[in-house]
Amino acid sequence: MKVTALKVQARSAARVNVYLDGRFAFGLAKIEAARLRLGQELDEAAVARLQQADEAEAVYERALRFLAVRPRSESEVRQRLRKQGAADGQVEAALERLRRAGLVDDQAFAAYWVENRTAFRPKSRRVLEGELRRKGVGREEAAQAAAGTNDAALAYAVAAKRAPRLAALPAVDFRRKLTEFLMRRGFDYETAAEAVSRVTREQRAAED
Repeated sequence: MKVTALKVQARSAARVNVYLDGRFAFGLAKIEAARLRLGQELDEAAVARLQQADEAEAVYERALRFLAVRPRSESEVRQRLRKQGAADGQVEAALERLRRAGLVDDQAFAAYWVENRTAFRPKSRRVLEGELRRKGVGREEAAQAAAGTNDAALAYAVAAKRAPRLAALPAVDFRRKLTEFLMRRGFDYETAAEAVSRVTREQRAAED
């Protein structure tokens, strides 16, 4: 079979239609089609290899789109690609390319996750480690990423932000509800109680 035409697809400039012996045969990612030339002879085995390479490229592109939203753990990428029907070999090949490109790195992901949570939705170190473990990050990497957090400081930050919404409550209810809120964020009772006491003292000082 001879390559008689290579035409960029109208709907996707990243893909090329390959014509063999004057007829459309299959589509390829442009990066794969670049290996072909007009007049080149292809046997069935060569066509099969091209199509397999194209499938692998498609899996890799899906992984890139998934990562474009936010960083992901290796486990998240693996689960996503499998859910989309990619074969295990294609998934692992895509992950290897992503590792080489520095686009998946569980240690960097864990650091990002902790930093993001601390800035926008603070939770206790224990909860952060649990979230990372559920995302497939190893126990050691999760513990290392969360090690720099300070539960007392985080609990106070959460309490200070939440307190104005409970300010109209009687003092007993204020302390109870704020303490419960902190404990739902994963802080232990002692840490939560100390944060609530600090916020309460500051409120009283401001009123005097």
